[in-house]
Amino acid sequence: MKDKLSEIMEWKRREIAPRLRRVSDEELSSLDKSLPRPPSFAGALRRADGKLAVIAEIKRRSPSAGAIALGASAVEQARVYQAAGADALSVLTDEKYFGGTLRDLVQVTTHLKASPPRLPCLRKDFMVHPLQVLEARQSGASAILIIVRALDDTEIEILHGAARLAGLDALFEVHAEAEIGRAAAHGATLIGVNNRDLAIFKTDLGLSERLMALFPKGTTAISESGISTAPDAGRVRRAGAHAVLVGEALMRSPDPAGLLASFRSA
Repeated sequence: MKDKLSEIMEWKRREIAPRLRRVSDEELSSLDKSLPRPPSFAGALRRADGKLAVIAEIKRRSPSAGAIALGASAVEQARVYQAAGADALSVLTDEKYFGGTLRDLVQVTTHLKASPPRLPCLRKDFMVHPLQVLEARQSGASAILIIVRALDDTEIEILHGAARLAGLDALFEVHAEAEIGRAAAHGATLIGVNNRDLAIFKTDLGLSERLMALFPKGTTAISESGISTAPDAGRVRRAGAHAVLVGEALMRSPDPAGLLASFRSA
């Protein structure tokens, strides 16, 4: 039986196939030079006060949670997160499984340019081709996601190289010990542990505790998924997390600012 991540990756490759074209190194570097520099995603995750950074995610639905906030405006949610004191944003741009679009990213980054603070944005999607990296840079993103489990080493090398040429950070997502070594071999400096197994959607914060202990020295560690309370945040902070990525809990919360503050003080 095919696991969910494999299903999603197969769909993503089919979805983008009609618009695929060659994206040269020259095009990526030229784009980076011609566009204003986005705020640093990596820099936002290392707070000067040493407290836990929070990446607040704009997410309308997911395969595991179902509907979360189907009618949510990406820009309005970005405003909420700005007011709550988020350090960075994650904008889901996959439509079929998560209810997001690339237009959401464009609208959010356009809003942030006009209404500071200009928080850095992660394009959260299932990346398989440099064209998606190009789109991320054109749309105002500061970083892309590289899911190590979903890609072979050649694909990772190509995507990471494209991100560097485009002036973007890359968040390497791992879920197993072997994936840490693969990420490190590609020069990853931002590594996130997805506490939710994308094959079966079971969540285990113990995964952050086990894997972060194995991260290379100097890595910025991010704990993703399954964080909904201050004790959750405190647990992964003690495990070595510099930041947490939280979507569902913040999208559902009647008091995002209070919840975010509780994460930071954990």
